[in-house]
Amino acid sequence: MPANRNALIRYKTIDQCLQNRFRKWTIDDLVDACSDALYEYEGIDKGVSKRTVQGDIQTMRSDKLGYNAPIIVLERKYYTYEDEEYSITNIPISNQDLDKLTEAVEFMKQFQGFSHFQDLNSMVQKLEDQIYAAKTQKKPVIDFEKNENLRGLKFLDVLYKAIIQKQSLDITYKSFKARNEETFTIYPYLLKEFRNRWFILGQRKKREGVLNLALDRILSISKSELPFQEANNFDPETHFKDVIGVTVSPSLPAEKVVLYVVRKHAPYVLTKPLHSSQKMIDQDRFGITISLNVQHNFELEKEILAFGEAIHVIKPYRLRKNIKNRLLNAVESYHGNHNDKTYRTATKQLEHKGFSVLEKVYTTNELRRIIGVLEKEGITKNEKVYAQRKLLQKVPTLKGILFNRNLRNLLERIDERAVLTKAIYFDKSEKFNWVVPWHQDAMINVKFKKETDGYYGWTKKGEVISVCPPEQILQNTFTVRIHLDDVDDSNGVLKVIPGSHKTRLEDAEVKAITQNSIPHHCNVDAGGVHLMKPLILHSSLKSETKKRRRVIHLEFCSEFLPNNLVWEELFVY
Repeated sequence: MPANRNALIRYKTIDQCLQNRFRKWTIDDLVDACSDALYEYEGIDKGVSKRTVQGDIQTMRSDKLGYNAPIIVLERKYYTYEDEEYSITNIPISNQDLDKLTEAVEFMKQFQGFSHFQDLNSMVQKLEDQIYAAKTQKKPVIDFEKNENLRGLKFLDVLYKAIIQKQSLDITYKSFKARNEETFTIYPYLLKEFRNRWFILGQRKKREGVLNLALDRILSISKSELPFQEANNFDPETHFKDVIGVTVSPSLPAEKVVLYVVRKHAPYVLTKPLHSSQKMIDQDRFGITISLNVQHNFELEKEILAFGEAIHVIKPYRLRKNIKNRLLNAVESYHGNHNDKTYRTATKQLEHKGFSVLEKVYTTNELRRIIGVLEKEGITKNEKVYAQRKLLQKVPTLKGILFNRNLRNLLERIDERAVLTKAIYFDKSEKFNWVVPWHQDAMINVKFKKETDGYYGWTKKGEVISVCPPEQILQNTFTVRIHLDDVDDSNGVLKVIPGSHKTRLEDAEVKAITQNSIPHHCNVDAGGVHLMKPLILHSSLKSETKKRRRVIHLEFCSEFLPNNLVWEELFVY
């Protein structure tokens, strides 16, 4: 039977006393020390007897607990260790304790790669640290990385037992990309930790290959009645050999990745390699060149991006291109990260001047996606089409890209009540190189709810007509022109007369104003937007080059239509 807690406290106290060779210890001194320790740790104030301590010394001398302590008596009075280096904490552990530790080590072996316990030494350090804290009642001196708020940790024990017991599981899972959760059967093979997140690797019923599931996306787990199936061609020791992280593509071969690391950050990469295959293949006074033999996966890109400007990819080309594009998009996101000041300035300019330009509302990646959708629908490739009306009704998938965070914030600042009443795609190419003379936009396209012979003449229900609305509607209307190409004087830039949006003008007034005013040229880079009020005087000339000018024209209004009218095109964004 193992010793009880009070006895262990006495053994520890006697051991500490006998290690202190700066003092001579009588049996009475040892009794006092044990009594003080029991009071301090257990609140026992009745003390211990001399006979108890003498019995403890005999037990420590014997092999009963495996101590075999070399306790001797000097001058027939003073107790000490014959071996100055001896301590009961240095002795081999008992067989009973060894069995328990063996079970623990076997358990820990299941989690090789777990960042908390990269090897047995780090585990021992943590245990020693906890013992030190308990003995001295001081704060720990080692702080291991942990994420106690990580979702899914409650499933660790269930999954571990299922792997050991070879138990099939029914898992309800919802990935970040999925709209709905999904329940399926999995045969679990391995638990894997990466960057303080846990994954379960296994094979799904009736599917080939091993998949990994993030524990933080598992909703529930239950035992399955289906028999367990062993893994085909799955070796946990070699499965992750050619990857950084947890994403493994069985059909994708490892390739040579060459990276250049600047001198300032080279020591970090050399002392903590990115992968076990890392080799230094060159060095100069500015940095080092290293190579890895790995698959191209998400984690590889993330690892490289974490170093920012300190690492750049030499090859392969596809990885180099991906990293370059992601860094450019990151920079663009900062440039286009508008704040209240920029929105407020654009809104005031729109109100007082009748126009405004806001750059970098869309990133290069977002522009590619917009153009890609238009090309897929055949709109940008149709040589017979230079204007596509009802754009969002024809291509509703554009909504999610066009109405990004920047545009939504801008619309909210201009008029949070506004709704989209018109969406047109314009393509001013070399073939369709039209001229826009000076004019004011004062017409809107509407339908009648029912047949009527009202102010607009006899009109059938649902028939589209263009009307000149009351001033109130025009003053509460504005246009957002999204530029898909750079626009300047060479490809028919739009010119406007600032402040001309306050009222409707007669033809003679338009002529007089445009002949005696200096127009503003609204140069806009691709990804920027041009804001306009409907009555502002504007025009554009023919393009002098082959450069295209593709624009998505969105019109918004916050006023209700009178006289039984409805908007021809109304889109809720």
